[in-house]
Amino acid sequence: MDFSIAVIILFGLAGDYIFKKIKLPGLVGMLLVGIIAGPYVMGLLKPEMMDVSGDFRKIALIVILLRAGFELRRDTLNRVGKTALLMSGVPAMFEIAGIMLVAPPLLGLSLLDSAILGAILGAVSPAVVVPLMIDFMDRGRGAKKGIPTLILAASSIDDVFVIVLFTIFLGMYGGGDVNVWAKLGEIPVSITLGILIGLIPGYILWRLFEKYDWRPPKRTLIVLGVSIVLTWIEKKLEGTVPIASLLGVMAIGFIILEKSEPIAHIMSQKLKKLWVFAELLLFVLVGAQVNIHVAWDAGFAGSIVILAGLVFRSIGTYISLIGTPFTMKEKIFCIISYIPKATVQAAIGAVPLAYGVASGDLILAVAVLSILLTAPLGAIGIMIMGEKVLDYGEKSPYKFKDLRQKLELPRVGERVRDRRDGTLWKVIEEREFWLEGSEGVAVPAIELRLWNEQRSTSQGKGDTQYITFTPSSQPFSTEWEIIYDW
Repeated sequence: MDFSIAVIILFGLAGDYIFKKIKLPGLVGMLLVGIIAGPYVMGLLKPEMMDVSGDFRKIALIVILLRAGFELRRDTLNRVGKTALLMSGVPAMFEIAGIMLVAPPLLGLSLLDSAILGAILGAVSPAVVVPLMIDFMDRGRGAKKGIPTLILAASSIDDVFVIVLFTIFLGMYGGGDVNVWAKLGEIPVSITLGILIGLIPGYILWRLFEKYDWRPPKRTLIVLGVSIVLTWIEKKLEGTVPIASLLGVMAIGFIILEKSEPIAHIMSQKLKKLWVFAELLLFVLVGAQVNIHVAWDAGFAGSIVILAGLVFRSIGTYISLIGTPFTMKEKIFCIISYIPKATVQAAIGAVPLAYGVASGDLILAVAVLSILLTAPLGAIGIMIMGEKVLDYGEKSPYKFKDLRQKLELPRVGERVRDRRDGTLWKVIEEREFWLEGSEGVAVPAIELRLWNEQRSTSQGKGDTQYITFTPSSQPFSTEWEIIYDW
């Protein structure tokens, strides 16, 4: 397994570098590296690595969904909530209907087999979409209308909806008694329980982090560990109680952000560093799941079915966006963002074959082909269209985030030591404002108020000082050191 991890790191980084050099998303390079290094082409990734591939991919997905939760502001969610709800179900239903229409004549599938295929293809890939949306949000792109947040939230619920439909259709094939309404009722139950099992531990963790001044890496690892436990709970209760644990993972980040923005942002930055390795694992291993020989069997007809499904899906996405303040270009961006397929298709594409569905081999072939066609093209389309379409105001609040990250500034509540005389201080206030820079261009500035713990008896009274930081300032660590209990 050690050699396999070396292959993932070295070749994955090389693929990322090459594709970024030619102005294409690095994740496309990682996916291709996974396909080539995987067991179906060169076989560089050993069988034991593929055996634990699912666990590694899940942990990587947890990392990016935690980051997503730390970016989900309540005001933005309120603004896009209704639209996100529509986009979590309507596009998938349109795609399933479209595939049920074209798959019987083109592939010779029965109507039920076509519905099973449609449910597999109907899920958008959070593994591809969420990292790209997080990147836009990090850079303040689309912040004004909340478009990346909309797509991020909707794509996460979309998977829950589609997998329930897949279960219903597969149950019908088995000839057993399937209570369709009970299965559909699992959708809101799964979403509600998923959010609930995230909010409760998220609140408890926030209280712990407020009480104890632990180092950010340790806080981040604790949150990561709790998130992994949530996915374990979902697996243990599978078939008994439906729980969308990945929504719970996002809910942990959301509640910590709501209660303490400083703590949330610090952990988000630590996760951003961890994501460098998690990203390699996720995309290379997703690519390694792709059997290009099976995809080849789907042929031209399979490609047409996938394309037809995407056309219907695009219509459903457009309908979901009616009544929003989005421009036509912004709506097209949302449509393109709903194209990539990878995670769910790799996870459940082979289930019908194992279940004994007569057309299971053909369904698997089309599912694999959909990953090959839509993951790279969708990612490229999102990157190119997003840079052209998403707004980025001159006074974007995200510029303060960039400044804070660049200078490694502490947050309110953190204790710092003056390297010059060794005195201890506590950050008790911060203020973000704009300064008039050269050529009349506004630059972000952050003012911190520090209180001397050693020379004062009451917080905020006695010895305090104000320090202002701008893009031209030296990093905070030049003259100060942040202090932690553990």
